[in-house]
Amino acid sequence: MDLNLYDRHALVCGASEGIGRAAAHELALLGAHVTVLARRKDKLEEVVAQLPRMRAGQQHTAVVADLADPAGLRAAVEAELAKHPIHILINNAGGPPGGRAIEADAAAYLDAFQRHLLANQLLAQLLTPGMRAAQWGRIVNVISTSVKEPIANLGVSNTIRGAVASWAKTLSRELGGDGITVNNVLPGYTRTSRLQQILADRTAATGKDEATISAGMLASVPAARFADASEIAAAIAFLASPAAGYINGVSLAVDGGRMQSI
Repeated sequence: MDLNLYDRHALVCGASEGIGRAAAHELALLGAHVTVLARRKDKLEEVVAQLPRMRAGQQHTAVVADLADPAGLRAAVEAELAKHPIHILINNAGGPPGGRAIEADAAAYLDAFQRHLLANQLLAQLLTPGMRAAQWGRIVNVISTSVKEPIANLGVSNTIRGAVASWAKTLSRELGGDGITVNNVLPGYTRTSRLQQILADRTAATGKDEATISAGMLASVPAARFADASEIAAAIAFLASPAAGYINGVSLAVDGGRMQSI
């Protein structure tokens, strides 16, 4: 199986922690040059210092940018592209705050739309010329199982994640002929700060303790445990590899079997 990314450069968004950081690590293990992007410079520098280097000349860099700031994001990524093309784009951002869809105001939807769909669109537009020139590219979006089965009390997230999934499917059909694949990874319950946020929200909403909330969540997971971020990252890295070249336009659930749909 060809997983070799030695001649490729990856941009990983939301890479200061959690799934983004784990994805950067897995791509580096496959030999890719990795650029990590997030808002916190100190955390990014720590990530870059700890990324594996599998060969001489493998270089990792950091780009400080906010997905909610289109002008700043464009400038930061264009500066990086001036140094080298980027062949792999991992779109990843923290989920919107919880709450019922009917109670969310317009600002919450607009903010999530910018951070998730519009930021993804901007990055795709910036990076695809280099991918087309190479006739090789990978775009992997980290979204949610809610695109198939909406999750209670995550109204804004359910809405925006669904939009991203539809955008990605459309893009996969437009770019497939250029050797560029577009796929989504749908994480299940994963040990990240996002999970801690969900646990805290549900604890506050129900008055139950965290252990009880966790047990209730895991009752719906056949694997009977939360995922580690590295397990989600492994799926991301595979979809970014040469071995996944004929996988295009899919939404891959990595959820321990929790979803009941086929």
